[in-house]
Amino acid sequence: MDLGLKDRVYVVTGATRGLGNASARELVADGAKVVITGREEKSVAEAAAALGPDVVGVAVDNADPGAPARLIATARERFGRFDGILVSVGGPPPGFVADTTDEQWQTAFESVFLGAVRMARAAATELAEGGVIGFVLSGSVHEPIPGLTISNGLRPGLAGFAKSLADELGPRGIRVVGLLPGRIDTDRVRELDALSADPEATRRAAESRIPLRRYGTPGEFGRAAAFLLSPAGSYLTGLMVPVDGGVRHGF
Repeated sequence: MDLGLKDRVYVVTGATRGLGNASARELVADGAKVVITGREEKSVAEAAAALGPDVVGVAVDNADPGAPARLIATARERFGRFDGILVSVGGPPPGFVADTTDEQWQTAFESVFLGAVRMARAAATELAEGGVIGFVLSGSVHEPIPGLTISNGLRPGLAGFAKSLADELGPRGIRVVGLLPGRIDTDRVRELDALSADPEATRRAAESRIPLRRYGTPGEFGRAAAFLLSPAGSYLTGLMVPVDGGVRHGF
């Protein structure tokens, strides 16, 4: 299936590793050009080099108010156009309600929530008909995940923002989509499993609750993201797509 991605240009934030990196990899594999971001110059440069000549890396923090304009300008200067953005940020630190501080909430809000809102607002002003804004969120949009209190508080709000944005931008032919990863086999998920006394037992228990009985691969997530961001998904907007092996039981 031709996704229609050839020579289209996307910005993917938080793409030095994990789900952002997997999404950028699949976009490039289908012919897109991508601007990726991360916080550290070295890791961004290494990730861009590994992804190939159709990728340029920019070291920025999502919490930086100047980041959106810089990234969109880079896309236009290096590749001549701007067709969409996938806002992916690392998960906030784990912890229960009693363990989380005001400082942790504020830092996460600036990066995870407000940074994503700024990225989307900037993209909305720059995109033409056929453009797309995507968010990598979490299954916590529908059901809180024990031990991830900050994520549980912020991700559902971003899903609501994305839905409102889809309604507002739809008349201009701009789509807004969200992806809700479950247990995808990334460094982040392995780090969370490792917080338990027996990481292997924790993984087996998690897999037993997934209808497909396994963690997803980053590539499986990336391919879902590439499709939703592509012209092949041109009539999909305002939706939150679980990429979770069937673990969400609601319709």
